[in-house]
Amino acid sequence: MLNIFGSSSGQLCDGTSRRDFLRVGALGMGGLALPQLLEAEARASLGKSHKAVIMIYLVGAPPHQDMYDLKMDAPAEVRGPFRPIKTNVPGIEICEHLPRLARIMDKLVPLRSVYGSPDGDHDSFICYTGRHKRIQPPGGWPSMGSVVSKFQGPVDKSVPPFVGLAPKAGHPPYGSPGLPGCLGAPQAAFRPAGEGMSDLTLNEISPTRLNDRKSLLASFDHFRRDVDNSGVLEGLDAFQQRALGMLTSSKLAEALDLSKEDARTRERYGKGFTANYGDGAPRNLEHFLMARRLVEAGARVVTLNFGRWDFHSDNFNEAKNTHLPYFDQGMSALVQDLHDRGMDKDVAVVAWGEFGRTPNINKDAGRDHWPRVGGGLLAGGGFRTGQVIGATDRLGGEIAGRGVHFGEVFASLYKHLGLDPHDTTFTDLSGRPYPLVDFQHEVMKELV
Repeated sequence: MLNIFGSSSGQLCDGTSRRDFLRVGALGMGGLALPQLLEAEARASLGKSHKAVIMIYLVGAPPHQDMYDLKMDAPAEVRGPFRPIKTNVPGIEICEHLPRLARIMDKLVPLRSVYGSPDGDHDSFICYTGRHKRIQPPGGWPSMGSVVSKFQGPVDKSVPPFVGLAPKAGHPPYGSPGLPGCLGAPQAAFRPAGEGMSDLTLNEISPTRLNDRKSLLASFDHFRRDVDNSGVLEGLDAFQQRALGMLTSSKLAEALDLSKEDARTRERYGKGFTANYGDGAPRNLEHFLMARRLVEAGARVVTLNFGRWDFHSDNFNEAKNTHLPYFDQGMSALVQDLHDRGMDKDVAVVAWGEFGRTPNINKDAGRDHWPRVGGGLLAGGGFRTGQVIGATDRLGGEIAGRGVHFGEVFASLYKHLGLDPHDTTFTDLSGRPYPLVDFQHEVMKELV
């Protein structure tokens, strides 16, 4: 544990009196210590470019047939009141309440046949791992962010490779940024909304003084490292070094400070709402902008949880008035911004929920859980955009052509990041190796 003491007294964020100090070894981020969130740089493979992924979890599973796959030939009890509109790609139509996305369809790939969810349980798990939660290895499946943290490390020592913008939610899986699983706490997401953000300030301690104390700590630890043969202390030193790097650099703080962004860009993204929607996530449009700023600063994977789309009742009013317009604005602003900045080939974006919704509209004007097929949206990554992948039947309830498994999307995203989805392996807590993606799921040929 590394404690760096100041000379004044003050209050903790929970109101507890204390001497003013900086505790590098226990900067809790969502309940985890900051050094535990940081991975050693030994295996970093930075290359010449910085590839990144922004993963947007549409909390609670949106109605796929009311967004990208409208069924105008279906009966009224399936079709609903929404109408399709033309996009800037001939032959592709989407919901009338997504006009901004319609105008940039050449930069998007609607997925109309996503499958792989084993049941109708609400959970971000499959969206962030590409795998089933039912059967897991010892320690659990890791999320993409944790995998990338493990194998590629940071681009910049002061910016975490994996950042999760999800706040806590009433239903905990709705607030998960993606879990580290068997890769362990060092690969967990850095969470700006978590506890301990206030500790990213050097209270009355200059960076020079902090570095002096870091050197002193290193001398104290020299004997311990000499006698330790497990490598654990060596790893902890690396975590502490990255924690110190974050504390002595302004790069992360600047990425999170939206006041430094151009006013016109902020207006394009909008604000949305910072409060959670029910037991779900907020509809915070500034998170889309923050995600772009984070990958620009060096983050490799940023996850973003948005809204609460579990519309068992009043589906169409909920979608039209509370979710679709905000998602339309945030997603379109992000995609266009990436293109305007020349980042579209380096940054891939995926937005989806854990499953689809029932073809039949229920007695409460809602749609229920439907794990057989759902939808999603891809952008960037140098992918071949301006196309639709997959199809459902006349009612939107069954895959009619080119089913797209979650694992195929993950294989494509890992390939984009420079990781072979099958040749790259990690081990569970028993030492058994696994590929990043199951062998039956290949990179999507339509995208490359």
